[in-house]
Amino acid sequence: MIEAGQRDFGENRVQEALGKWPALLARYPDIRLHEIGQLQSNKAAEAVKLFDVIHSIDRPSLLGALAKESGKAGRAPSVYVQVNIGEEEQKGGCAIAEVGALVDAVRASPLPLSGLMAIPPLGVESAPYFALLAKLARRHDVAGLSIGMSGDFKAAVMLGATAVRVGTALFED
Repeated sequence: MIEAGQRDFGENRVQEALGKWPALLARYPDIRLHEIGQLQSNKAAEAVKLFDVIHSIDRPSLLGALAKESGKAGRAPSVYVQVNIGEEEQKGGCAIAEVGALVDAVRASPLPLSGLMAIPPLGVESAPYFALLAKLARRHDVAGLSIGMSGDFKAAVMLGATAVRVGTALFED
């Protein structure tokens, strides 16, 4: 993919990314690495040093940890506020009612706000969830939408996605 010209890549876990990307980033400094999985605050230092974009800001404490490490590293990755759009207990993301406060907190931090991110519930039509996230983005004057994966990226694009995660379609049989 790199040789073909792809320059944006996502990783779910900091430890996996640390194992594979430093050498590649040294060879290809124009690659933009995205952290797309849930992030623990204790991984903030590594995340700030490695990732250009973090798609999973879901709580003020994580934002604070990343902002602190950003100051130490002299590097500020852009971030998406992750919304638990399906209100599922097992999923990360802030509650819908907390989106405005978390967006405001990001805007007050040194980290640039890229937009909102959400993963709809499995096994149901994703378009209504994407539409709801787009409505929340308009309400809070946020331009970017990180929505859609290999199985539903067409609906995501139709509903305003500015970033999609299509790893399975590209890397698995």
